Amino acid sequence: MIVIPGPASKDLGQEIAKLLKLEVVPIEFVRFPDGEFRIRFTKSVEGEDVAIVQTTGPPQDENLIQLFLMADNAKDLKAKSITAVVPYFAYARQDQRFRPGESFSIKTIVDLLHKCGVNRIITVNSHNPKILSTLSVPIQDLSAIGLLAGYFKKQGFEGALSLSLGKKAVDMAVEADGVLKGGYDYIPTQRDRVTGKVTIERKALPVKNRDVIIFDDIISSGGTMIKAVELVKEQGARRVYAACVHPLLIGDAKEKILKSGADEIVGTNCVPSSVSVVSVAPLIAEALSKRGT
Repeated sequence: MIVIPGPASKDLGQEIAKLLKLEVVPIEFVRFPDGEFRIRFTKSVEGEDVAIVQTTGPPQDENLIQLFLMADNAKDLKAKSITAVVPYFAYARQDQRFRPGESFSIKTIVDLLHKCGVNRIITVNSHNPKILSTLSVPIQDLSAIGLLAGYFKKQGFEGALSLSLGKKAVDMAVEADGVLKGGYDYIPTQRDRVTGKVTIERKALPVKNRDVIIFDDIISSGGTMIKAVELVKEQGARRVYAACVHPLLIGDAKEKILKSGADEIVGTNCVPSSVSVVSVAPLIAEALSKRGT
């Protein structure tokens, strides 16, 4: 197997290759004045099992087009197989037609990757793993919650309470508690299907005088996390941490979350950011080594 780190995941791709002792195929990337770009592989991929590492966080459309170009190029240049490693999978939250006439966006993206020659996709903490199993390409959804919890354990937070945002996501809190051993619970949430806005319901939580870590898959605008932090602080939590797999942190989301009372935000490098201190490279490397391509 050879690894091709895409423009959006250069460091992560290099780290995965290093862990697996695999050859890296650097790409030549040129951006033109009008915003379009050209991608060229600098080594042959003919007959090779290829793993393309490319996250698709903001700017999502640009990063997706780069992924399509790399995959289709590998197919045309006669790669034996193509695995797309997509740590953050753009449009995965549009995982059904919530209202009549809506696009089924994640299906469209996966179908396009299939047309570009992708045989397998690896992603991390997708919004709805059950939907992924019904699409046109086999998709392996990994969880980085254990890695995040392990980070906090190393920082001395064993025994902290693990919370999730929403009852449907309570499995995240359960997984984190398997590492931190401080108990788990969830903050009830509800999403408006038209606006996408999430509201939280007030609930008594066992947080008084305790360290609390709120786990989520994505922090985008930060609105839901801000309300969650404020809720647990009001109920007497000692220290509160926001932990997420995909720290999109749009605009001033980071500053607002910290201002709401969070002591720190910790994310993974599924999406490179100033809070991406936990690497998912070992998780992805293990998946690639166990199943090959």
